[in-house]
Amino acid sequence: MNKAPAVMHPRLDSAIDLLESLIGFDTQSGNGNLALIDFIQDYLSQWGIQGTLSGDIEGGKANLYATIGPSDRPGLCLSGHTDVVPVRGQPWTVEPFRLTRQQGRLLGRGTADMKGYLAAMLASVPVFVSTCERLPIHLAFTYDEEVGCLGVPHLLAQLNHTGVKPLACIIGEPTSMQVAVAHKGKRAYRCCVHGLAGHSALTHMGVNAVDFAAELAVRLRRIGQRLRQQGPYDARFEPPYSTVHTGRLNGGIALNVIPDHAQLEFEIRNLPQDDVGVLLEEVRQFIDTELLPEMRAGYSDSAIELEESEVYPELRDENASGWLQALACQATEHTDRVTLSFGTEGGLFQQVGIPTIVCGPGSIQQAHKADEYLEVSQLAQCLGFLERLAAAFPAAAASRS
Repeated sequence: MNKAPAVMHPRLDSAIDLLESLIGFDTQSGNGNLALIDFIQDYLSQWGIQGTLSGDIEGGKANLYATIGPSDRPGLCLSGHTDVVPVRGQPWTVEPFRLTRQQGRLLGRGTADMKGYLAAMLASVPVFVSTCERLPIHLAFTYDEEVGCLGVPHLLAQLNHTGVKPLACIIGEPTSMQVAVAHKGKRAYRCCVHGLAGHSALTHMGVNAVDFAAELAVRLRRIGQRLRQQGPYDARFEPPYSTVHTGRLNGGIALNVIPDHAQLEFEIRNLPQDDVGVLLEEVRQFIDTELLPEMRAGYSDSAIELEESEVYPELRDENASGWLQALACQATEHTDRVTLSFGTEGGLFQQVGIPTIVCGPGSIQQAHKADEYLEVSQLAQCLGFLERLAAAFPAAAASRS
């Protein structure tokens, strides 16, 4: 475990003030984030730093990418998402979009996931300005990570266009300031089942879409059970196997009507070494060879449509990121390296050849909950981490293999 800092950081008050401002923007994924992006741009402009926007700007959502130091060469990218998960239906005891300080904790939606990291990035700008003479620090603020990492592909396309791709990236998702070197991938699907309606007294004259959707849910459960019982396994992850999960199943309009439609949503969270395509093909084969023939025997126009609704790749523990892992361990002042069961945007950076790790303040156990919080000590640790990171980065970059 990380050791707690002996003293609070000199920029801690600034970071808390910035976090208070960031929490005040309601950036639930269904909302826009431009007001928050404007706030960050105004803050950076005080230091003479200009950023560029990308994404769905007309739709009210944008990424912001800003470089501190020389802009004609690649540096270290610090990246975090600006959106937060919904609060509706959760039993909050404090106002979710107003920062509350309570016994060493900072409460509010997004404090842990992950506006605490964004606040630490911004509070560290004075340090970056004074230390980034040779190699730059890039600050990336993305949108809609919580609903499928929708913003970051636009950012990466922008970087490809400019031709100046970062040497490495650190995603600041909450890891309790531990250096995370890998995480599982995720692919989510929406399955629409179309049958034939009729009176429930004449079930032989209809095709019950809910029944067939339920059969698919059972098969998905059995695939998940097989993975749990037979592996493959990787003991670094919790749980140490790939998982299959059905999250939603609905259909029909009334009890006395044979439902002609149903919808099922499921996800696969795969270990980095697992080929998720093999699992998906198993699902498709079950649909094509078992469910559809039976459905079409009763109604020839029966159909099952499988649509990918959310996807992000796994983050792999690659040799190319070894120097970055060592740098991050040096900056956190401990040598432990962990893996994550939740996903991040890190795999997308890695896919375009940018070595990436995950390290940020707060615990994922506090994220997505009512009364989400970030320990003040974690924010202080992150500030120290970023300061040491900026100081050590040029030498680490020069020695990378």
